[in-house]
Amino acid sequence: MDNLSYPVGKFVWPKDVTDDDRHRWIREIAQLPADVRAAVGGLSDAQLDTPYRPGGWSVRQVVHHLADSHMQAVVRLRLALTEDAPTIRPYDQDGWADLSDSKSGPVEPSLQLLDGLHERWAALAGSLPPEAFGRVFFHPELDKDVSVDSLLAMYAWHGHHHAAHITGLREREGWT
Repeated sequence: MDNLSYPVGKFVWPKDVTDDDRHRWIREIAQLPADVRAAVGGLSDAQLDTPYRPGGWSVRQVVHHLADSHMQAVVRLRLALTEDAPTIRPYDQDGWADLSDSKSGPVEPSLQLLDGLHERWAALAGSLPPEAFGRVFFHPELDKDVSVDSLLAMYAWHGHHHAAHITGLREREGWT
């Protein structure tokens, strides 16, 4: 089950981050909307409503979750860049995934949101001076400060993680 839950492996907090790491994460963040569009391209409503693993969210919920989660990430980034170690507000991602728009709404609005959000996110991150990557926000659920570097690493991983949920399901089901 671990490979169905974590098809790209579990997230590992970065250490000794290089400029190359940052550039790679920013490229991956910029690329995610196209990857998700490709992953869901041509799927029927029934396929979108298929859980990616037993007990997991449907493909539809995963797409909406990516939009919800990545909006939170951009807000957290902007807070870290404009305030001194702000405490962020966690949210109930399972509760959000159970809302009616996440369970049955069309995926196109969330795909469009990802397009614009990631374009802005990558542009902002790519324009930051080196010292900005060390800025932090406090995450009360983790009980730790999270740096801009770590946020970029986490969400580059997060995008791969959920895109792989969808592409893995497509492969297992033989959906072309």
